[in-house]
Amino acid sequence: MSINVLRVPPTIWFGEDAAKRAGAEAKRFKALKVLIITDAYMVSSGTINGVIDSLKEEGLQYDIYSGVDQEPTLAHVDECLALLKKTGGDLLIACGGGSPIDVAKAVSAMAVNPGKIQDYMGADKFTADCLPVIAVPTTAGTGSEATAVTIITDTERDVKMLISSPRIMPRVALVDPLLTLKMPKGLTAATGLDALTHAIEAYVSRKAQPMTDILALSAVKLISKYLPIAWAEPDNLEARTKTMLGALQAGMAFSNASVALVHGMSRPVGALFHVPHGVSNACLLGEVMDFSLSGNYERYAEVARAMGLPDLADDVKTAESGAAKVRSIIKKLQVPTLTELGVSRDKLAPVVEKMAEDAIASGSPGNNPRLAAKEEIIQLYYAAL
Repeated sequence: MSINVLRVPPTIWFGEDAAKRAGAEAKRFKALKVLIITDAYMVSSGTINGVIDSLKEEGLQYDIYSGVDQEPTLAHVDECLALLKKTGGDLLIACGGGSPIDVAKAVSAMAVNPGKIQDYMGADKFTADCLPVIAVPTTAGTGSEATAVTIITDTERDVKMLISSPRIMPRVALVDPLLTLKMPKGLTAATGLDALTHAIEAYVSRKAQPMTDILALSAVKLISKYLPIAWAEPDNLEARTKTMLGALQAGMAFSNASVALVHGMSRPVGALFHVPHGVSNACLLGEVMDFSLSGNYERYAEVARAMGLPDLADDVKTAESGAAKVRSIIKKLQVPTLTELGVSRDKLAPVVEKMAEDAIASGSPGNNPRLAAKEEIIQLYYAAL
């Protein structure tokens, strides 16, 4: 029997007002000065006020970097590092979607490791323990609060750098569904479908294992049922809570079982056409699922069952019904196509070969149940238009 490992944050608080534990958790690490990493909307909307109030209650000093926008870049990491060195913070609190959390992971590592973040692209290259990170997600999607992965865009090379190491796993995740109530419908759809992709890919991945299977199937069940409700009824706290729980489980699952072809193809779309990560995943998921079914009908049939679909004549038919269900969810949530996002055939043609090569080079497609050759990936990009 093979030996498997499951790495998750040492402490996870889940539920209403979990974010208000930030101060107590920072105090537990004997922090003296905290740097909050977030975006401008989180500050202007007051979403992070509960975190700030909890720091004040514990008598902790803090500074705020709110320069992160849609996708985390080298510029965000450099600016945040400069502020950290100036203020002398010894603990990071990331508050927002996946972008602030990814920036915080990179900054936590580069505060104590030499060189540039570009030097660490790939897996397990950090040698020094990183600054503690407390992750406070405000979207139900990326799962970054529970992963040992950060993705930083190198805008000069148009490359999304995937960097992984157990050292950048957040020490604490404060997962508070109340923070998702202000999410607009488009963001709810994009992040929720990102989480559904995480769950499906973690389950069908060639690196799947018994411990991640449980998390992945639970996430599929929760997200497929409650995401459409959360999208249609933004104030439905039960739907928000169940969707966020599913996203957390999906994050833990894919962080250990890895993702597959959808994510490998998604990163070049984001890097070259600046399509948000969750949206690009949603644009690709239906086509890639249809392509991948034959690689493991049995696993895809289990995904269908987790979505509440009945057994059909055999696993092939059941798996196909699951893929059709995913397409129906994507359509219901009104996710734009790549064409509607401005990615035309004319724009795709000059770069599609490089995109396919970059997708393969990321390693994720190697985990897919059905392996895709470069030409097949190119055809999938065109099909997704």
